[in-house]
Amino acid sequence: MSDDYLVRIGKLIRDARQHRGWTQTQLAEALGTSQSAVNRIERGNQNISLEMIARIGEALDSEIVSLGYAGPMHLRVVGGRRLSGAIDVKTSKNACVALLCASLLNKGRTVLRRVARIEEVYRLLEVLNSIGVRTRWINDGVDLEIVPPAELEMAAIDAEAAVRTRSIIMFFGPLLHRMDRFKLPYAGGCDLGTRTIEPHMIALRRFGLDIAATEGQYHAQVDRSVRPDRPIVLTERGDTVTENALLAAARHDGVTVIRNASSNYMVQDLCFFLEALGVKVEGIGTTTLTVHGVPNIDVDVDYSPSEDPVEAMSLLAAAVVTESELTVRRVPIEFLEIELAVLEEMGLDHERSPEYCADNGRTRLVDLTVHPSKLEAPIDKIHPMPFPGLNIDNVPFFAAIAATAQGKTLIHDWVYDNRAIYLTDLNRLGGRLQLLDPHRVLVEGPTRWRAAEMMCPPALRPAVVVLLAMMAAEGTSVLRNVYVINRGYEDLAERLNSIGAQIEIFRDI
Repeated sequence: MSDDYLVRIGKLIRDARQHRGWTQTQLAEALGTSQSAVNRIERGNQNISLEMIARIGEALDSEIVSLGYAGPMHLRVVGGRRLSGAIDVKTSKNACVALLCASLLNKGRTVLRRVARIEEVYRLLEVLNSIGVRTRWINDGVDLEIVPPAELEMAAIDAEAAVRTRSIIMFFGPLLHRMDRFKLPYAGGCDLGTRTIEPHMIALRRFGLDIAATEGQYHAQVDRSVRPDRPIVLTERGDTVTENALLAAARHDGVTVIRNASSNYMVQDLCFFLEALGVKVEGIGTTTLTVHGVPNIDVDVDYSPSEDPVEAMSLLAAAVVTESELTVRRVPIEFLEIELAVLEEMGLDHERSPEYCADNGRTRLVDLTVHPSKLEAPIDKIHPMPFPGLNIDNVPFFAAIAATAQGKTLIHDWVYDNRAIYLTDLNRLGGRLQLLDPHRVLVEGPTRWRAAEMMCPPALRPAVVVLLAMMAAEGTSVLRNVYVINRGYEDLAERLNSIGAQIEIFRDI
């Protein structure tokens, strides 16, 4: 077989396996082979017989394995439909990926409840599997069990999976406790312009980690004599930066103070998980965290991450843009209060239930019912701030919301280099967005949305914003190559269809 054919077959097998919800190890067990062999097959690095293809198809219950290559996934959207009913918010993408990285701190068994079944999680599972971590979906594929090996096989790391996720940089914090030298592929993820990892390095150097970046890899070396002897002040109040510092501090034999820390939702979930591992964390929800490290963590732990406030914002925006009445259940209200305050000023009519507790026992949830509303552009600009400000990831949804409001709204997306540019893709659907500079967009509404066929923007939240606008546009739209949406949302099309949308998933023949 040609190399190109093997790569195409490998990608198809990977898609079928992930659709089944299996890890590489589970498929290997069904085939009577090794996880490393499955890894080579999926990467197109191993010859494969037609008999083996048939066996894989039988194991995965996927007839398509024997028919050909499954190309990129696309969405066909029949817009102009009203949504109705109720929908639950799923667990947090960003918390789940942080907890997967944090599982490397633990020598014991980790069970994470209701893990988001998204591409970002799949990529991290492939990386974990490739270095010897055993993972499996349990309880009908709802929960995830993680069991680490005595020694990690870093030389066998799945570089292809690693470079497709920026979350790989959160391996630095746990790994510096497990080995003196290791390599990691460069971090990938959304195309949001250049994002330096220097803030991570500034924090982690205090634990003796030194990084040299060459030939597409980070070469890490740990000096055990270096210890944080004074508070660590983060130069950026970033979420992943704070998480990396927490992961490094968790197994540091001593007390670490982290200042200018993010107190965002995924950081709080990570802190709660560390407490379940026996690590004392003071100041959760503030910008100063005091971590009492535990040098050896060997416990069986069961933890439930909380719901995703960004997904909640996505669903609220879907209701607003389609002028629908919709109840969004299990909304982590603490992390949406600023957004709702802005929407109230714009004229949003909504109701909220009394607060109740998430399964982690800590996060406050409510059910929100959104009613069709006549919105007015806000007086002030929309701009993100570190928590408790308006969430950085929620800014793009205000582009679609502002497009439905009367008047002009200035959106200042100062964090990322390219994301504001992607918001102007809404112009293809009838929007009136003027790019003032790489970070500022002026949105004029109200908008008469129109159907269009277009490629998915290469950034997660702008991609979903385009999908929401297509749902509001009369006629049939096509959004091509939606992998980036699957990175952050589980079964989004099917779930939107359950509340009245009409979205068809299809692939090129």
